[in-house]
Amino acid sequence: MHLDELSVQLRLFNSAFHKALRKEMAEASSYSMTEMETLFHIYKTGKTLPTDLATITRISTPSMSQILKKMEADGIIKRIPAEDDKRKVHVSLTNSGKELVENLRDSKDEYLKKLIPEKLSAKEIALLKSAIPVLNKLIS
Repeated sequence: MHLDELSVQLRLFNSAFHKALRKEMAEASSYSMTEMETLFHIYKTGKTLPTDLATITRISTPSMSQILKKMEADGIIKRIPAEDDKRKVHVSLTNSGKELVENLRDSKDEYLKKLIPEKLSAKEIALLKSAIPVLNKLIS
C-alpha cells in the first residue's frame, strides 16, 4: 500500500472508529456528543473558560452557554470566578460531573473490551497490541 492510500485508509478508519464510539456513548448517556465532548474536556483540564470550550467543540459561544446552563442545572458543572479577572468565569466539574465522566469513560472501555474479542482473532489481537506503540508515535 502506498503512503497516499495508507493515509486515506487511516483517516477513514479514524472517522469510522470515532463514529462507532460516539454511537455507543450516545446510548450510554442522555447527553449529546457535543455535551459529552465538553464534559471530557473540562475533566481533562480541571477548569476552563466557556469561550475555549466553544472553540474546541466548534460551536458558537451562545450555544455553549446554553449547554453549560443545562449542565449547571443538572448539577454536573459549577462556575468559578477567575482569580485574575473577576469578569471571567471558569467552569469545572462537580463531584457528580466527575463521576459521570468516569462512568462514560468506563463504558467506552467496556465496549472496546467486549468488541475486540468479538471481532478479532487471537492473532489479530496480538497484531493490534503491537500496532499501538506505532500509532501512538503518530500523535506524539
